[in-house]
Amino acid sequence: MLNSPCPTLLCKFIETSKDGYGIFDADDMLIFANYTFKDVFCLEQKGDEPISFEQMVCQAFKQKRGIHIEAENAESWLKYVETVRRSQPFRVFEVDMVDGRWFLFSEQLLASGEMLVQCKDMTRQKVTETQLQQSVSRLNKLALTDELTQLANRRCFVESVETELSRCKRGTGSVTMMIIDLDLFKNINDNFGHHAGDAALVQVAGLLKTALRQYDIVGRIGGEEFAIFLGSSDLGTALTIAERVRLSLVNNPLRYKDHSINLSASIGMTSRRCDATFEQLYTEADAALYKAKANGRNRVELFEQAELSGSNSA
Repeated sequence: MLNSPCPTLLCKFIETSKDGYGIFDADDMLIFANYTFKDVFCLEQKGDEPISFEQMVCQAFKQKRGIHIEAENAESWLKYVETVRRSQPFRVFEVDMVDGRWFLFSEQLLASGEMLVQCKDMTRQKVTETQLQQSVSRLNKLALTDELTQLANRRCFVESVETELSRCKRGTGSVTMMIIDLDLFKNINDNFGHHAGDAALVQVAGLLKTALRQYDIVGRIGGEEFAIFLGSSDLGTALTIAERVRLSLVNNPLRYKDHSINLSASIGMTSRRCDATFEQLYTEADAALYKAKANGRNRVELFEQAELSGSNSA
C-alpha cells in the first residue's frame, strides 16, 4: 500500500500549481490560498490577513479587476451568488475575468462547512470554442444567404415562409406571396456585361429591403427572380407594398460606370388565408407573374383562379 504524501510535499505542489486553490471556513473566511488563487482574486501575494469572500469580490470590483461582474455594483451580484454558493456539496461553473481570461471553478463543501475552491485557466479552450462557434455561424449563414445580394437564398426563404405559415395557420388573417422578376435582365448582361448585371441585382436587393417592413420576408430565389412574403397583411396593404416595390425600381436606375441603366420588374402576387401552403402561394404568384409579363411587363398582377391553366414565368 502506498504511503500518503507528507503534508509539506503536498503543500509545495499546491503552492506551485498553475491551478488556483483556496479554502474557506464555515463563516466564508479565506483561510488558505495558493499563489494562483490570490492572483485570480487580485489579493496581495504576501498578505495573510483574514478576508471574507464578499470582501475579496468587492475589493477587486473597486479596482476593476478579478471576476467580470455585469452589474452596477458588486453587492447586487453577491445577492445572486448567495443563492447558489454552498447550495450543493459539489458544483462546477465557468467564470470570465475582467482581463479576458476564463476559469473553470469547482466548489467542494464539507459537512462541517469548510469549502475547497479550485480554479483552472481555460482561456485557450474558451477561445477555441468561440472560434468554432463563429465558424459554424458563418457556415450556417453561407448556407442560408445568397452570396451576391446578401438576401435569404431560396432554401432559407422557403424555410422561413413555411415557419411563418405554421405559426399563423390557425389564425383568421391573410398572407401574401409576391414573385418579382426583373424585366429584360438578359439585355443588361448582353449590353453592359455580367458585372453590370450583378450590380443591378445588388441594387434591387437593397431597394426591396428599403421598400418592405422590418418583419417581411424577402429572398433571391434564382437568377433575376426575387420573392416576398407578407404575413398578417390585408389585400389593400399588400397591393400598396407591391406598387411601392415596383416604383422603387423604376425611380432608381442603376448607375454603372458612365451608364444609367433603367430597371423595372414584373410582379405576380396572391393573397390567401393563413391556412395556405407554400406550394399554393408560390404556384399562384407564379401564375400572376406570367400574366404580368404577358401584359407588357413593369406591372403588378393579382392572381385569379382561372390563371392556373398553364403558366411558366417568362
